[in-house]
Amino acid sequence: MGDYEFHWLIVYQALPQMLNGAFVTLHVAVFSMLLGIAFGVLLALGKMSKYRMPNIIATAWVEIARNTPALFQIYMAYFGLGAFGIHLSPYMAVLCALTFVNSGYLTETFRGGFQAIPRTQYVASWSLGMKKVQSYRYIILPQMFRRVYYPMTNQFIWSILMSSLGILVGMGELSGETQRLQSLSFRTLEFFIVAAIMYYVITKLVLFSADIMSRRLFKGEI
Repeated sequence: MGDYEFHWLIVYQALPQMLNGAFVTLHVAVFSMLLGIAFGVLLALGKMSKYRMPNIIATAWVEIARNTPALFQIYMAYFGLGAFGIHLSPYMAVLCALTFVNSGYLTETFRGGFQAIPRTQYVASWSLGMKKVQSYRYIILPQMFRRVYYPMTNQFIWSILMSSLGILVGMGELSGETQRLQSLSFRTLEFFIVAAIMYYVITKLVLFSADIMSRRLFKGEI
């Protein structure tokens, strides 16, 4: 790097566009996480079900999601579904792929959380006259989510970082926007240094926010 001259003004002028890309990154990460949580709970219950069909569907979903690359899921959502006449936008393809993978990993996390709750909690809620849905809503799910709070935080960080794979299908998230901007100015090093800093700041802010929430959530616990 002896003769390399940095030109930061170009990056500074393009900063609003990079920030917009960062917003898209957060947007797809948040929504894929929320959807992943919803599907993950259902799949975890399916894996614990005494019925064969829900168990088979949940197991197949988890096995594929956890044992194939996220890049493969994105390509299948964007290019694979196109072969069947289903054409998704880059954003929707990444959202669907990350949701699929998130739910696969969260299924096992949630299953462990459910199994960590003493059986007496279930029995006590039923003895109070609660129906099964009420029991899960008011007793079981709150306890489960508290037990898996930190693994969920890690999964959210993963979602933020893996959204960068959207660059390969033309999504305008932070990495995609950075790639586009550097291709116009040829200041590759400057743009990607700033992008790396932005990813670092985003993840640290998420972890800081999660820590603040955990203090409130676990207040009074040792």
